[in-house]
Amino acid sequence: MTIDEVRKLLTLIPRKTSPLDVLPVSLLKDCADVFAPAITILANLSLQTGRFPARFKSAQELPLLKKAELDRSSPANYRPISNLSTVSKVSERLVLARLRPHLTNSANFSKQQSAYRQRYSTETALVDVLESVYTAADNKEVTVLIGLDLSAAFDTVCHSTLTQRLQTEFGVSGTAISWIQSYLHGRTQYVKMGQHRSSEATLEVGVPQVSVLGPLLFAVYCSPVADVIAFHGVRHHQYADDTASPRQHS
Repeated sequence: MTIDEVRKLLTLIPRKTSPLDVLPVSLLKDCADVFAPAITILANLSLQTGRFPARFKSAQELPLLKKAELDRSSPANYRPISNLSTVSKVSERLVLARLRPHLTNSANFSKQQSAYRQRYSTETALVDVLESVYTAADNKEVTVLIGLDLSAAFDTVCHSTLTQRLQTEFGVSGTAISWIQSYLHGRTQYVKMGQHRSSEATLEVGVPQVSVLGPLLFAVYCSPVADVIAFHGVRHHQYADDTASPRQHS
């Protein structure tokens, strides 16, 4: 990592301070020249040793109601949003800049994955699915669209399966895989609502909601789904934790 790279990241982050921040983000941004060298040293030591700082592994969960009309008394109607420290997310962004090109350029990364990679968005997903449907209609075929939506998707990622997949299918090894294992393991979280705070719980599975690396790691975790669907000769497209498979019939 370079000081210039870290300084640029600090100037680009939003001015929104996390409850876990020791310093306000506005101070980090306004004094980027002062803080960038220290954060650079921390990030480089983290990668060189293959260890993600334990201080950054705690998350404060904020439950947000999924829809305004849902029953507020049911925990299932809430979406957990993780508040992480700003410096930890800066460290994640530095790693993401190096890890994402390697993973997304791999032959084992699903080419039908929109979201979590550059230049693939809701627009590209809709274009691909509609093109498949329109082509079937031109050929006088009937299309059946099957949707697969994983519930609490980010919370179900198995750490051992993910790290094994990164090693065997994506060639991540050495200090890099040690760093990712350290990033995943030993995480804790607690829920805070108003003045009330729960006790901390250890996370045995899953990747943090609203983390920087979480979405890319989830896409890697789900990549084999594309191979299974393609093996049966069905067109498909993946967007975030949703998979749509248009099947044509004469």
